[in-house]
Amino acid sequence: MSENEVVNSEQFLIPLVIPEKRDIEIPDAAPVRLQTLDLARHIAIAPDRKQYVVATFADRNMGRAYVTYVYPQQGGYHTLVRLPVCEFVADDADDAIERHIKLVQVIQQGKLKTYLKQNH
Repeated sequence: MSENEVVNSEQFLIPLVIPEKRDIEIPDAAPVRLQTLDLARHIAIAPDRKQYVVATFADRNMGRAYVTYVYPQQGGYHTLVRLPVCEFVADDADDAIERHIKLVQVIQQGKLKTYLKQNH
């Protein structure tokens, strides 16, 4: 091995900005344990009993400030994270939280498809 082929076993650390956790209560939406970069995460149940996880988190390492995803749930437990229903990007944490709350409410009202048609 030449000097130019030095292998470094240490990983490069990417500085993460950990967002301030928000204690958001949404009527009839169960909060979910927050993950590291989360601002908010809730389970929303539609009138047809389908369940979704609405997750809002910091995503600066991907070039976006905050992102809100809606994921379907299966069997009340498994979140289908590779099949998001939608995603919204926001530059401001307050805007992201506002969208998060709105998405939970829209799901609870059974109007997610209509909302997505109007906002995508």
